[in-house]
Amino acid sequence: MLSDGPQLAGGDEEAKPDLSPMIDCVFILLIFFIVTTVFVKEPKVSVTDPAALSGEQLEKNSIIFAVTSDNKVFYDGKSIGLAGVQQVVTPLLLEKSDPDEAHVIIKGDSTAHAGLVDDVGKECLEAGVAKHRITTSTES
Repeated sequence: MLSDGPQLAGGDEEAKPDLSPMIDCVFILLIFFIVTTVFVKEPKVSVTDPAALSGEQLEKNSIIFAVTSDNKVFYDGKSIGLAGVQQVVTPLLLEKSDPDEAHVIIKGDSTAHAGLVDDVGKECLEAGVAKHRITTSTES
């Protein structure tokens, strides 16, 4: 009798590998990558950056504000004004395990008032962000 493939010792069924552990591993990896993903909320506003004299790599989980050329403050695509800065920063600081590590980036348009960009930084300080964790991209 000729055989078409591997057979079990006691019967005519073909031996098949158990794929359950592999499927479990795939789901565990999927859950791991979903949980560890960091989502950064961009201001979603066009800002003309000034020429930089130096640069550095910033943290991925930063709080990013934008000050536009018409002197409006934006966060996550919404105009929040200067009064809304603390209302945005305070809950985000509470979410972080170490609030001293919270990093704020203020992207100011090259034609925006430097005083307004500075005021956004002051609002962040009042909300509890450490001074050395605030970065601005306009010239004073």
